[in-house]
Amino acid sequence: MTQTDFSEQIRVTSVPYHSASVVIFTGIPLNPNSYKRNSGKYYVTIKTSVDALPVQPMVGQHWVVTGARFVETKCVGDHVMQQHTYESPTHIACSLPETGEQLITFIAKEKDFKGIGESKARALWQLLGEHFHSTLMSDTEASRKRLREVLSDESIDALFQGYAKYKNLSHCNWMSEHRIPSSIQQRLLRFHDEKSIEAIRVNPYLLIGFGMDFKALDILAQTQFEVDRKDARRLSAALESAIHQEVAKGHTYTTHAKLRPLLNKLLGDNELAAQAFKAGYNQAQYVLNPATGTYHPTAQLLMESVVAKRLLRLAKQQNLYDERTNAAFLTAVNELPYELTEKQSEAVLTVLDNAVSCITGGAGTGKTTVLRTALRAYRQMGFEIHAVALSGRAAMRLHESIGYPTMTIAALLRNEPIEPSREQPNHLLVIDEASMLDLPTMYRLVNHLHPAVRIIFTGDPNQLPPIGCGKVLADIVASKAIANVTLDIVKRQKGATGIPEYSMLINQGLVPEHLNMGNVHFHETSKDRIAQVCAELYQQSPENSRVVGATTAMVADINNLIQEAVNSDGVRMTFEMYGETYCRNDLRQGDVILFTQNNYEKGIQNGSLGKLTSAVGTGDDYGVVELDTGESVYVTQSLLDCMRLGYCITLHKAQGSQFPRIIVALQRGRIVDRAWLYTAITRAEYEVHIVGSAAEFEAITRAPSNVHNRNSYLLELLKTRVDL
Repeated sequence: MTQTDFSEQIRVTSVPYHSASVVIFTGIPLNPNSYKRNSGKYYVTIKTSVDALPVQPMVGQHWVVTGARFVETKCVGDHVMQQHTYESPTHIACSLPETGEQLITFIAKEKDFKGIGESKARALWQLLGEHFHSTLMSDTEASRKRLREVLSDESIDALFQGYAKYKNLSHCNWMSEHRIPSSIQQRLLRFHDEKSIEAIRVNPYLLIGFGMDFKALDILAQTQFEVDRKDARRLSAALESAIHQEVAKGHTYTTHAKLRPLLNKLLGDNELAAQAFKAGYNQAQYVLNPATGTYHPTAQLLMESVVAKRLLRLAKQQNLYDERTNAAFLTAVNELPYELTEKQSEAVLTVLDNAVSCITGGAGTGKTTVLRTALRAYRQMGFEIHAVALSGRAAMRLHESIGYPTMTIAALLRNEPIEPSREQPNHLLVIDEASMLDLPTMYRLVNHLHPAVRIIFTGDPNQLPPIGCGKVLADIVASKAIANVTLDIVKRQKGATGIPEYSMLINQGLVPEHLNMGNVHFHETSKDRIAQVCAELYQQSPENSRVVGATTAMVADINNLIQEAVNSDGVRMTFEMYGETYCRNDLRQGDVILFTQNNYEKGIQNGSLGKLTSAVGTGDDYGVVELDTGESVYVTQSLLDCMRLGYCITLHKAQGSQFPRIIVALQRGRIVDRAWLYTAITRAEYEVHIVGSAAEFEAITRAPSNVHNRNSYLLELLKTRVDL
């Protein structure tokens, strides 16, 4: 094997591997004399970071690559060829073909130009010739009229859609050279289009708003664009970055005392940090509340205002209970095989009497019974029911509980907005597990619903807050501006698990008199043995168990131990890509799988669980996963990178779901508090095993929870009932 510096131009023939972080693609040289300069036929393989690329590599594209070249001999079928490999090249750029034949081949082979084969591509080139690029730069009626001479309207649509991705290539290549990640490039182009480079030159710090890290951008701005350290653009961007850090912690507003240290760290100068507040104010990045001295990011304040306005308007629609409603209520109650408790009846009546309402309470308090009864009454009155949950598993469980079609919130938002019609004037939206609902999601929901659509929230505000900013359900309940009935446990039923009672004590900060109670079992375990004991408990009932851990390191340790215990002989996941064999050593056939990214085309969300039923790849598929919803999905490149072992998961991944048997790996840490423990226990349907130290269990339970220590202005907006 030899190494040298080289530069080559290729046409992409294969993209054997593509993940969220790394891409591998291969191609053949375009220079007709290249074989003369090298010893025989060869192909080129490029391995690089996704962020280093201006666009996603696809078959048919033309690329220029420069960097260290590794040459080795490969057998491809019956032929012996050279492979030129460039790993993390110094320069890489995509370009549109320039010659007629290259362009014809490109259009015919590029998947983006759907329905345009070689004959149509050739006719297109004969029609346009050197005017090809100028004609496709703008989708105008004049351009379409000319294209209709050789193409149908459907093919013209495909041509413009495919070309749109490439017309800004020069911009993308320029941004890649300036080390601007591709994900940020695409966001910028969607907003500024062909004016992107100009926008960066005017203010490079605008990239903060598109997700670029301040420190990396600061180096770029000062070295490439000669921005002064005292420049208002720089100071304003530092404040924007500091505010983003606070929002990332879940806050929707912050204080001067919180922002000042962050600014000092970013700017390295106290005086400049002080000036940053003025610079940010001039850019309308925040609204300063003079009464409280709090800083409200403009975007978050807007979202809170819109959500509060919608909820308060719905809340004014009270006393809706009439004779028709009463008849529907009695019909729904009479269909029940048992009588409702007084509190449950109150909850059903509250839901029917108000355009927006909440049913809250812990596990086992009867929220499902109330919801099922209320929905039967609403259905009796002719309402169309739209029921959603945040995760696919939670949506499936909701469907099993209420008997009506359900979907994820993400799926609802992809559908057409919910609007009353002459045929169906009445609509009701049910949001289950609403404790997980963050402010941006609620804002999107509000904008997706007609103001006349009624809303029911169900959930437990004492659980962990959502991953995103805000704490919508907790604010709604605390404000007392929205009708809410909180259910509690009336009495212990015969044969009950004891889990609701146990979790209720923890929620109140009370240590149970007996750590073993009903179906809750405590296992006194030293810190260094927690992972091992969790693995042993899992083996007792693998089909019904899920382990919940606090840290990614703990989760990884437990997953490895369980895999070795229950699936040591499983076939490792292997697949062929362009004549080479690749292996995921961490995944075996028969493993429980967790997906860590959304893939809506496959019906997969971040947190979806399944079982790897086949670890053998065929063609473009690398295996099969059977989801816990019962559906099977083929593993593609887009899924491969987001698959992890799922025997043990973090609590955030488990929130919104329930499992028959929960094993809690209890270990004190930054995120482990009373709310964490309470939420973990309530994930179980009938059996809980807590593994850890009794002393730590007591300390965690007695200490105040940090669950609501988020700054959220929605609460104040609802409490004051301001006519926004």
